[in-house]
Order: sequence, then structure tokens, then C-alpha cells
Amino acid sequence: MNDTLLVRELGLIEYSAVWQAMQNFTDQRDRKAGGDEAWVLQHPAVFTLGQAGKAEHVLAPGNIPVVKTDRGGQVTYHGPGQLVIYLMLNLGLRKMGVRDLVTSIEQSVIQLLSKYDINANARPAAPGVYVGDEKIAALGLRIRRGCSFHGLSINIATDKEHFARINPCGYEGLAVCNLLDLLGPEYQPDSLTSAVSKQAVSILAAQLGYASVVWGEPVLPKVIQ
Repeated sequence: MNDTLLVRELGLIEYSAVWQAMQNFTDQRDRKAGGDEAWVLQHPAVFTLGQAGKAEHVLAPGNIPVVKTDRGGQVTYHGPGQLVIYLMLNLGLRKMGVRDLVTSIEQSVIQLLSKYDINANARPAAPGVYVGDEKIAALGLRIRRGCSFHGLSINIATDKEHFARINPCGYEGLAVCNLLDLLGPEYQPDSLTSAVSKQAVSILAAQLGYASVVWGEPVLPKVIQ
């Protein structure tokens, strides 16, 4: 088993392009080998509707596109100021089930937030991470051929008004929060997002049992371009 997680920092990139890349990467990878990757990025404003997502939870999208996707879960918002980490992992080689992966992701975010003296929690019936009654991190995964893709999003300094246009994750009236709002004005959005991305990747890799993390080229893998 390859115990190295390759990380690609992709910047601001359209949702549909990354989604297609994740599918291609998963379909073409060698299921008997390692080669696991994590893609760290942000998206331009977009609403995504999961496989079982109901259109009724998209209340007033306005000029923000709505993309029907193949991850689990209902509807969520992605946009600038939100850190997204997609996890292309060979779960079969890691002898890890979906519930194990979800728990590892949630515990990683909780550990990350504790570094900022923020108490957070997970909810068994509603995957994600919460600070009090407000959701700060969302999860959505797809497993194909024993490998995962899609992943998690953490609200750093995103436009919370856009969440009011949907029932986040299918829950009417669910409030969301930003890390920046919890920390105060001494933090700058860009520097905070950069710091959190590196901390989150390090914690995730440790939670998932990787021995090392390598930061690769900040481009999508050539095999899927």
C-alpha cells in the first residue's frame, strides 16, 4: 500500500471541470496500486445537487448555476471564500469503509477547529461539522470501483447570503457560519484560507493513516486532461 498522499492546490476552478476530472481519475486509476490524491481548491459560485437531491430544496438560485452531480447528499453551495478538499482515495487498499471515511473527515475538521479554540461537533444523523447549531463544514462523497471522490468543504469567509437561497443539505432554516466570523477581524481571508488548507490536509492525512504528504504540481493530472 502506498502511504503517501499527493496534494494538488488548484486555486479557483470551475466545478464542472473538476467533477469531470475526478470521474476520469477514478475510472482510470489502478485499483491494485496507491496513487491517492487530495485536491485543494475553491469554486466560483455554484449550487450542487446530490444524487438523491430534491429540486424543492433549491429555493431561489438567481444567477447562480445549479449542477446535478453524482455525490451523496442534498444541495449545497460552493463559492469563493470556501475551502474545498476532494479526496481520491483507494478505500479497498486502505481497508476503509464509507462510514470510516466520513468519521475521519469529521474528526479532522473538529481537530482543525480546536487549534483555533473552537469547539465543534458532528451529528450522526446529519453528516458534517457544526459549531453550536450552525454548520461550518459539509461532506459529500461518491464511491466507485472501491475508490472515493468528491469530499468536504469548510466555510472560511464565504457569502452566507447564498446559503439562504437553498435548504442547506436539505434542512430548512439550517444556519451556516464562517471561520472568519468566529475568529475576528485580526485575520485576513486569503491568509487564513491558505493556513487552514495546509493544516486541514496535514490533519486529514494523519487521520487517514498516511505516512507522508507530498505537494505536487498545481494542475489536474495529465492522465485526465
